[in-house]
Amino acid sequence: MIFVEKRTVEVDLDEVVVKYRPIVSFKVKKSLGTQTPDWEDVVNEIITQVIEKVKKEEFRGDSSIGTFIYTITTRRIVDYIRQKTKILKGIPEPSPLPDPCDDAESRERARVLAEAIKQLKPKFKEVLNLYYYQELSREEVAQRLGISPRRVSERLNYAQKLLRKMIKQ
Repeated sequence: MIFVEKRTVEVDLDEVVVKYRPIVSFKVKKSLGTQTPDWEDVVNEIITQVIEKVKKEEFRGDSSIGTFIYTITTRRIVDYIRQKTKILKGIPEPSPLPDPCDDAESRERARVLAEAIKQLKPKFKEVLNLYYYQELSREEVAQRLGISPRRVSERLNYAQKLLRKMIKQ
């Protein structure tokens, strides 16, 4: 049988906080960046964790108190970064900004189409307006205009043909 003697190390916690808080703060700020609003909270968590571990006699004195604090500090920093990375992975990427050229082309196509629609006969304009802009079904358009649904389809198809022909010119 092997007997292990439990050693207790006397540590002045006030002295530890005064001496090591600036060092821990420097390490955390350097690792996380001063722009990270949580850096002070991380420092407070580390100091609290050190005090709790010393009170629970988890610090056995195998290393210096500085090494003990450094180990806790680096582990907490890594945990913080992992936690933030995990949160960021769940956030979808923002959609890219629209290309100004695409926007200009879209507006130009809309202008050309509007000009072409103006040149159509009123019966074709009316069918296009009711079907595409007011989003009525073919049957509803037919009821409004007093024509058959088949006639609505014919007018829509003919209007589309005319528009394609005008736009190509």
